Amino acid sequence: MSEAMEVAVIGGGVMGLATAWELTRRGLKPVVFERFARGHHQGASHGATRNFNNAYDEEHYLDLLVRAREGWDALGQADGEPLLRLHGLLTYGDVDLMAIEQRLIERGIHAEILTAGEASSRWSGMRFGDDVLFSRDAGVARASAALGELERRIVAAGGEVRWETPVARIEETDEGVDIVLAEGRVRADVAVVTVGAWTERMLPGIRLPRLEVTEEFPAHFMPQAGSTWPSFNHYVDTDRYPATVYGMPTPGEGVKVGFHRAGDVVDPDARPHAVTHAHALADYVREWLPGLDPASAVPISCTYTSTDDSAFVLDRRGRIVVGAGFSGHGFKFAPGVGATLADLALDPSALAAAPFRLP
Repeated sequence: MSEAMEVAVIGGGVMGLATAWELTRRGLKPVVFERFARGHHQGASHGATRNFNNAYDEEHYLDLLVRAREGWDALGQADGEPLLRLHGLLTYGDVDLMAIEQRLIERGIHAEILTAGEASSRWSGMRFGDDVLFSRDAGVARASAALGELERRIVAAGGEVRWETPVARIEETDEGVDIVLAEGRVRADVAVVTVGAWTERMLPGIRLPRLEVTEEFPAHFMPQAGSTWPSFNHYVDTDRYPATVYGMPTPGEGVKVGFHRAGDVVDPDARPHAVTHAHALADYVREWLPGLDPASAVPISCTYTSTDDSAFVLDRRGRIVVGAGFSGHGFKFAPGVGATLADLALDPSALAAAPFRLP
């Protein structure tokens, strides 16, 4: 065994990088192994923006959100601009707004309910059928910039990110975890596995919940000049539309709008890149977002890896720590997820919140 390390991280998307960064903050020098090249589009972490959505009423998500916000604040800025753009979030439709408002206020997070008229006067490019929950403590995470800043921090602290370094398999032994690469083996005391759509293939010996991989197609739409846009979650009538709709402004690209977890099940190594629900998305924009041009859609392909209940998987078995099933709503939690996975890697007795544990 030519090389040994304390902690190896398998998978260099946002969750793997956030975990490695958190480990460096605790004095370790982790090594991240990533199958693809820097900036690849094969997984779920690429693109300029992700919703920084705080509209949760479950305590385990709110705990993770608070921890994530601490991490985002510690990361601070990249290229002279904050990694979080807190331009606000609107949540509306078929959802209990008062429950979410109460939970956020209990956490010291801004939340207020506006009438449809009040919301329309502030965001003229949008249409509302009923009351709206507004939080100014939300907005978007600058996704691509965050990946770059995480890598910079890891390397500056003495860790490594090895791009284009596929891991064939991992094998737990009494001495550690053997990581099998094309050029041989390396050994880690502990391995953190954050490989998204490839989790079941990498961990055939661990009992996992069902992980469904889908290809999703949000799109950027061009806004009218002068309009301002928040991030938003619209819990629509699913008899009319395929799923809940989310959206956010992406400077230079338009306003991203998408259905949440409505795509076809795919093999992550053979994605068809066949756009789904394009007409329904354009119809939604035409009806609810009059400030956007419904004919201007530029689709984006990404994957979701989802558990049946959309809960994350954050747990440890032996010397292997698993982070998986981020179900299309994980990116904003990444610093909190990284801190949790680092806890699990460094302390075999540590536990994530019960809903995140393996069966």
